[in-house]
Amino acid sequence: MAELLIKNGAVYDPANRVEGDITDIAIRDGTIVESVGSGAQIIDAASMLVMAGGVDIHAHIAGAKVNAGRLMRPEDHFRDFEAKTSAARSGVGHSVPSIFTTGYRYARMGYTTVFEPATPPLETRHTHEELNDLPMLDTGCFPLFGNNSMIMEYLAAGKLEECAGYVAWMLHATKGYALKIVNPGGVEAWGWGKNVTDYDEQVPRYNITPREIVRGLCKVNKMLRLPHTIHLHPNNLGKPGNYETSIETLDSVRDLAEGKRSIHLTHIQFTGYGGRNWQSVSSEAPEIAKYVNTHDHVTLDMGQIIFTSTTTMTADGPFQFLLHTMSGNKWMNTDVEAETGSGIVPFVYKRSNSAHAVMWAIGLEAALLITDPWKIYLTTDHPNAGPFTEYPRIIAWLMSNKARSRVIAKLPRNARKRINLETVDRELTLSEIATMTRAATADALSLTKKGHLGVGADADVAVYPFKPREVDPSAEYKKVRRAFRRAALVVKAGEIVVKDGEVIKSFSGRTYWAKPHIEADVLEQVATELKSKFKKYYTVEFENYPISEDYLDHAFAVQGA
Repeated sequence: MAELLIKNGAVYDPANRVEGDITDIAIRDGTIVESVGSGAQIIDAASMLVMAGGVDIHAHIAGAKVNAGRLMRPEDHFRDFEAKTSAARSGVGHSVPSIFTTGYRYARMGYTTVFEPATPPLETRHTHEELNDLPMLDTGCFPLFGNNSMIMEYLAAGKLEECAGYVAWMLHATKGYALKIVNPGGVEAWGWGKNVTDYDEQVPRYNITPREIVRGLCKVNKMLRLPHTIHLHPNNLGKPGNYETSIETLDSVRDLAEGKRSIHLTHIQFTGYGGRNWQSVSSEAPEIAKYVNTHDHVTLDMGQIIFTSTTTMTADGPFQFLLHTMSGNKWMNTDVEAETGSGIVPFVYKRSNSAHAVMWAIGLEAALLITDPWKIYLTTDHPNAGPFTEYPRIIAWLMSNKARSRVIAKLPRNARKRINLETVDRELTLSEIATMTRAATADALSLTKKGHLGVGADADVAVYPFKPREVDPSAEYKKVRRAFRRAALVVKAGEIVVKDGEVIKSFSGRTYWAKPHIEADVLEQVATELKSKFKKYYTVEFENYPISEDYLDHAFAVQGA
């Protein structure tokens, strides 16, 4: 039996109400246990910060669109590369790093679980092939459903049970984890050169509205008792004034919550804009926060802007075309048969640009004004608002008013008039950071053995090289940033994979997929009906579409509650 004892660490484990206690973490065979024997390997954490491995709920790291972004941007590669070592392969990429490099960089920061949040079902086989190669991280993926022709046909006809059967079959066929919805109805409209701009606008060629798609899939999600709520990128993303659409969308499924969460709204920074145009765009994060603080059916993630060159990629094809026309940058667009579409545009966020400065403030304002860290999670919508490697910088901004003020002082004066960040003096604690990067994200995904350090949890542990009792994060935010950038020690599944910021061991993790609550005969009936639809809609044969569980190197099925 492999045993390890991490001694004397200052442990922050909000799921178990541990806040800086100097305590030991005992590990046996990849699991946290009460105690270990005298022969265990001992690591002295010497009052350093100890947390569970990070859990990222939303980062575009694998699949067809990510590969397209890599091919599209050779200029993204030469500025950032990984040298080969005895334990790690070489790799390249700043905003769209190669798959091995992605795993190494997450592991160095103490992250051990990351979910790919948007995969076209037809192309998910390739997504899994990349996830199989992803080192050190447990993962999963969210197939796209919000513009699927068959979904819209079922919902428009009021066939909710048939729709649930189709979704269950599709999750089983793709080994997906959650229902992803992007610009519901708008991506279908984009196939005809259009979009939907109102939540109650009819989708071209279908007798259905975005509201009906979102509510219908929310009901399906509940019927199938899936482990995560619907994961929604709303209509009008990236447009001034869109905060009203965001709040309307959140409120549209409030009656379906029944005391539980019913919706996760993605990258709120992109959907919290006020103003009438880009010259008047303003932060409406206070209005978003006001709603979230008074409603418990909602979770969000930040989508925090980083002032850097990056690569935007999303299934929201019309938004990507808009970004292309605004920036003049390269643009790639695709339509994935009857399921979805996507677009890719390189982009540079500039501190000197007033609109970008307002966008930078919105994500931070949302995280600081939402009082409950179990409701909002740290992301950059990697790589859309910036690379995930900048999480340590964001943590420093969240923990230090001084760090934020240094950036605010350099923003354009007219942008500072349209944000609220200078009036927000809240500084998050280490417990709150641990919540929004670990405990809360694991809870939102129903991963009961992730995000905490209690007995029975997976032995995913991060030790950071600073001592919380000796460092004031508000004043010494640079020390915090450096520590979260390169962990002193990372344990993954009971194995030490990072030491002093360097990868010393590499292996692939699990791939989680959701097993819906549905009878086997229902799935068989759906499959029979789908064969004729595949001949009508698809260029692939029905028999070639499903992905078997053994196609995933380390598959792990999760049954919804």
